[in-house]
Amino acid sequence: MSEDTSASPPDAAGQPDPLLVHITYGLYAVGFFSGITAIIGVVLAYVRRGDVRGTYLEGHFTYLIRTFWIGLLGGLASVLLMLIGIGFLLIFAVAIWIIYRIVKGWIALADGRPIPDPETWL
Repeated sequence: MSEDTSASPPDAAGQPDPLLVHITYGLYAVGFFSGITAIIGVVLAYVRRGDVRGTYLEGHFTYLIRTFWIGLLGGLASVLLMLIGIGFLLIFAVAIWIIYRIVKGWIALADGRPIPDPETWL
């Protein structure tokens, strides 16, 4: 029987290669200027999360998926609330929250650390 080659090849320590997670964080970061890259990033996270199940990279993909959906909902709520003025403050807060999560997650990934609680709000 042949080995499944769809998963990321392991690195020297036997862990899956974090390159795709780095790419996904990058797509999210560029998503601030071109929203389509964040959509590509979340699709990539959904597709590849199963390939890294049981490794520290799985938490990073879960964290990224939650960042996308919560950020999208916060952004939509902000747009609706712009009709009464408070949306301008909320969209700024949502942007800061997304930037914080991208930076926090990317630093943890660069250090080879898992996200302690990928389903947290911060």
